[in-house]
Amino acid sequence: MKLGCVLMAWALYLSLGVLWTSQMLLGPPVCTEESSCHVEDDLTDAREAGFQVKGYTFSEPFHLIVSYDWLILQGPAKPVFEGDPLVLRCQAWQDWPLTQVTFYRDGSALGPPGPNREFSIAVVQEADSGHYHCSGIFQSPGPGSPETASVVDITVQELFPAPILRAIPSAEPQAGGPMTLSCQTKLPLQRSAARLLFSFYKDGRTVQSRGLSSEFQIPTASEDHSGSYWCEAATEDNQVWKQSPQLEIRVQGPSGSAPPTLNPAPQKSAAPGTAPEEAPGPLPPPPTPSSEEPGFSSPLGMPDPHLYHQMGLLLKHMQDVRVLLGHLLMELRELSGHRKPGTTKATAE
Repeated sequence: MKLGCVLMAWALYLSLGVLWTSQMLLGPPVCTEESSCHVEDDLTDAREAGFQVKGYTFSEPFHLIVSYDWLILQGPAKPVFEGDPLVLRCQAWQDWPLTQVTFYRDGSALGPPGPNREFSIAVVQEADSGHYHCSGIFQSPGPGSPETASVVDITVQELFPAPILRAIPSAEPQAGGPMTLSCQTKLPLQRSAARLLFSFYKDGRTVQSRGLSSEFQIPTASEDHSGSYWCEAATEDNQVWKQSPQLEIRVQGPSGSAPPTLNPAPQKSAAPGTAPEEAPGPLPPPPTPSSEEPGFSSPLGMPDPHLYHQMGLLLKHMQDVRVLLGHLLMELRELSGHRKPGTTKATAE
């Protein structure tokens, strides 16, 4: 009788396996309005599905480890990211009571021994990654000896990298045109449903407060917009926030708007007998030369430095001649005073 029941159970198990295999090969089942099977069209959020086969939706797989140790350390089954809480439990065989429980990371105790079987971190960081284990002393009905659990590796993954601030079209835009600053970062696929808030800063002050937009728009850039910019990305609960490196923005003046140079090209004196070239635009009439400085003006009414130099040399030569004439006159007077009277009479006759 017992053998027959076993054979019937095996036959039922095999028939169910064959039925499931045939449905997998033939395609998705026909579901009625009362049925509760889930096919591909029933999915509302792709993140809820681990994978799909022939229209069936399966959950994400997990690893099951069976241990025969007196003491084990239970950690999170899903990946741990920055900002998540972390809870570790030191679990005894058949949940027997423990005392003097101690938790360790990388061989160092995380606190004094005590009765608490759980160790928690409210907000983990990447620095909390490491090799964890626990130890404790069993109480009755346990063996009463100290036991140590095997090591469990905990890796805290980065939630998102530090953002990069980029300027569009460039970090040196032309004045008068638009400019966009984009704060760029990315969430992992496992946390793609999370939302980040962005803020923008210039020279130590806020130019755009936290919001869902990852861009800061400047419709018309001017030189006043030049400066040092950076952005910040943060989670909605503000548990994780990161800043971008600074970006120097230098707004260039509008091309072609610089005023023309007001330094005219040097004018050349007109050759003798030719009229000077007419300068563009109306010019004031040349000043009338004074009686004291005749010929000291150029054809355009401007003093001629070369002419001034020549006149200076001429005046110097005239002064030298005047000095020589004075000396000559004095010598003539001296000679005339030393003449004899007889000589003068003879000359008169």
